[in-house]
Amino acid sequence: MESMKRVRKAVFPVAGLGTRFLPATKAVPKEMLTVVDRPVIQYVVDEAREAGIEHFIFVTGRNKAVIEDHFDIQFELYDTLAQRGKDEQLARLQRLQPAPGQTSFTRQQVPMGLGHAVWCARELVGDEPFALLLPDMIMQSEKSCTKAMVELYEETGNNIIAVQECDPAEAHKYGIVGRGEDTHHGFRITEMVEKPKSGTAPSNLYINGRYILQPEIFGILEGQEKGAGNEIQLTDAMLKLEKQQAFYGYHYKGRTFDCGSPEGFVEANVAFALWRSDMNQSMAGVIRTLLDEMKPSERRGAAF
Repeated sequence: MESMKRVRKAVFPVAGLGTRFLPATKAVPKEMLTVVDRPVIQYVVDEAREAGIEHFIFVTGRNKAVIEDHFDIQFELYDTLAQRGKDEQLARLQRLQPAPGQTSFTRQQVPMGLGHAVWCARELVGDEPFALLLPDMIMQSEKSCTKAMVELYEETGNNIIAVQECDPAEAHKYGIVGRGEDTHHGFRITEMVEKPKSGTAPSNLYINGRYILQPEIFGILEGQEKGAGNEIQLTDAMLKLEKQQAFYGYHYKGRTFDCGSPEGFVEANVAFALWRSDMNQSMAGVIRTLLDEMKPSERRGAAF
């Protein structure tokens, strides 16, 4: 524990095509779709920054250059804001701006799954533990999920996976973990099952898209055979790593929105708008008005 390395780096797999959002994602990466007034990827990077992450590593694909541009300095925009006296907007952009050298980008080139995307970041991560944040999942809580995971990592020195509860009847849709004894601010993971058959799940705790992994995962992914979907699956590699190193679960109690689906994306927009003090009252009124104006036939069967 005395020689335990700090979690300084985070990997963001952003090479996905976003086909569920076509035609919106024909020219705009799904990670750049906005929730209220920030791109989805900005929420995830902000979460990592709150956890003390210093190096942001993006695994990209074709037509994703706008993500790199987003995290770069736009001199013309900054100068225009300064000249027009828009100091508050300029200061906000500067706060969100990573420092020079804090961002790195590498190409996945071929769509071979999450495990392959993680492996593509191996040279940039090096021999260090790292956080992995799936950019489709954005979270809402007072303390960021990743920050709490880093705190658990500092207590255990091992691999950490964030989990949340789901309806047991829906467990077959997710990666599910088995819960062992409680320890520190988490629990020991006893097993991991990717989309278990109905009625066979070891718990209703599903993996919600946040991980802290040891660098030994790269050596396993190097020779990992293709699994479900004919892709290199991260879960398969973690199962092998589990035989060598312990895995701990962090039970996240905040809200998670799957912005990889249209329904989750719309839900995130509503939730984050209602969470903001400058928009809460007006948006709550708009939502109530829309619900009141819906015809009974339109309302019937709607889940509100």
